[in-house]
Amino acid sequence: MGGDGDFKGVRREDSVHTNAVRAGKRTYFFDVRSTRGKDLYLTITESKRHTHSSGDVTYEKHKVFLYKEDFEKFREGFIDALEHIAELQNSEEYQAQEEGQHEG
Repeated sequence: MGGDGDFKGVRREDSVHTNAVRAGKRTYFFDVRSTRGKDLYLTITESKRHTHSSGDVTYEKHKVFLYKEDFEKFREGFIDALEHIAELQNSEEYQAQEEGQHEG
């Protein structure tokens, strides 16, 4: 990784589109960006808010860079994982766990 704006030899340039998804203490940012050569790539950032006992607030961030040559494989893997989660949530094992979590 090069300087602050470099990753894997690609200088981050123009932001083309941003979508923020808020989920409790976490926010997920989906940023479509363009390189100088006009290649599009996606950054997915998870930002989690932490409030410390002192009252100070900090954010922990994790970022994934997804390049155009990986878009379709990533999409297929993501959809496969979501479909598998849906199947598991309909299974007796995971329904029983969810019901137990709502008790008490």
